[in-house]
Amino acid sequence: MDEVVRPVGTTRAVFQFEAADELILSLKPDTDLVHSITEFASGKGIEAGSLVVIGALKSAKLGYYDQKKNRYREIKVDSPTEIASCTGNISIRSGEPFAHIHVVLADTNGNTKAGHLLEGIVFVAEVHLRVLQGPRLERRYDVPSGLWLWSER
Repeated sequence: MDEVVRPVGTTRAVFQFEAADELILSLKPDTDLVHSITEFASGKGIEAGSLVVIGALKSAKLGYYDQKKNRYREIKVDSPTEIASCTGNISIRSGEPFAHIHVVLADTNGNTKAGHLLEGIVFVAEVHLRVLQGPRLERRYDVPSGLWLWSER
């Protein structure tokens, strides 16, 4: 298996992995979804993975990235919501596992809010975590975008 495949055309970087483990986590109520996943990955030494989540949150903080100002604008969600969609990945940032998660949340009327999940207080949450085996998937700060992006060594 080639661990790093050279970029072609418009791709920035290509990394090749194999699925190592499939883990199912049930998170405790009143914990933070992002912190819980990050802490679990750190404790298990997981450096690369993909994830999906189903469940509901009591409250959340979402981020919308302002591309002109190169910073996140925070969107508070102070009421209970259903997780309509939640996907993300785990990689290394500043030497530690980092959970990058995006979510779509639905309120009692089915109205949605979406964005980068900065914080999500769990009502119930089931996480499917696919642990990946391959090259070190590391984020480095990208000056033009102001974001931490995957980078080849």
